[in-house]
Parts: sequence; structure tokens; C-alpha cells
Amino acid sequence: MNTDVFIHHSSYVDEPCEIGAGTRIWHFCHIMTGAKIGRNCSLGQNVMVASGVQIGDNVKIQNNVSLYTGVIVEDDVFLGPSCVLTNVVNPRSQINRKSEYQRTLIRRGATIGANATIVCGATIGQYAFIGAGAVVRGDVPDYALMLGVPARQQGWMSRHGYRLVPVDPAAKGEFVCPVSGWRYRLDETGQMRCLDWPEEKPLE
Repeated sequence: MNTDVFIHHSSYVDEPCEIGAGTRIWHFCHIMTGAKIGRNCSLGQNVMVASGVQIGDNVKIQNNVSLYTGVIVEDDVFLGPSCVLTNVVNPRSQINRKSEYQRTLIRRGATIGANATIVCGATIGQYAFIGAGAVVRGDVPDYALMLGVPARQQGWMSRHGYRLVPVDPAAKGEFVCPVSGWRYRLDETGQMRCLDWPEEKPLE
């Protein structure tokens, strides 16, 4: 474990595990053996990270979030307070289903809102935005805005976290972020792409 890590004295960290430099782990957390947490992450109060979970760099995990075996979180993800991530679709107390854990993948830059539920087996696309209280039951495209129970796509979100607006209603597939001015386009496969994002340029 990296020595440049803050761990509140009320938290438990089971070794061996991996925790990157600059990461902060706050009150009453539990990091289990074999978990991998990247650099410059923040884990709020009462976060549990199970064995085998992988968390990238610069991930913000708010209070009361449990990440069970099978969850993979890429860089720059935001997990809102009390959001739920599962790993078995048909749990029964009497039946051991550890061999049936399913993967949940949350891609780079995605936001999961407070009290949202992600049913296991889903991939949440890059910079997708899952609204508070939504229940997601399947894969989510990059940049998609998902709201409701069950969650349905209600538009597109920019990398800066604002709903994209059409550049011209007559020009289908062209969008702009109303705050940053960055342009987006739906490609021929229906995937949203950012046109003004060189990977070396940080968000401001």
C-alpha cells in the first residue's frame, strides 16, 4: 500500500490491497483484501470496497456506497451518495451464487446520481449521466442522460456535465455544450462523439 495515502483511524483496510498515492479514505470505510484503488481518489463515510473490485484514478465515491466483487470503475467516475451496485441478478439467501457474480463496468468520466441503482451486468458508457434515483437495467451509451424507473434516455450530457443542445434543429446530430461551447456529433453508428477533446487537454 502506498504511504502517501490518508486513512481515517475508524476505517479498516485488509492487506494485501492496492491504494494509489493521494487517495483519501474517510470515516468507517472497509477496504477488503485484493481490492485495487487508484491515485487521488476520495472515499466518503461508510464506503465498502470488496475483494477484486478495481477503481481507477481520480474517482469520487460519496457516503454509503458499497462496491461488490465484479465492479470495475474507470478513471474520473463520480458515484453519488447511497447509489447501489449489485453483482447477482437473482439472489436467494439459501443458495450460494458466488460463482455467478456478474461484472458491472462504469466507464471513464461517468456520473451515478444519489440513490441510483445499477443492476449488475451493465456497462455504463463514458461520461454518461445517471440521474438521482434512476434504476438502470442494461447498457448505457457514452454521454447518455438516463432518468427514471426504469431508466430511459432523456438526452445527452457533455463532459462538463451539462445537457447538450442542438446546434441547429435542421442539422440532425450536431450538438453543443451550453457552458463550454465544445461541439458533439452523433456518428453513423449512433455513438456520440466530442469534437473538441484532445486527450491531453484538461477540463476547466
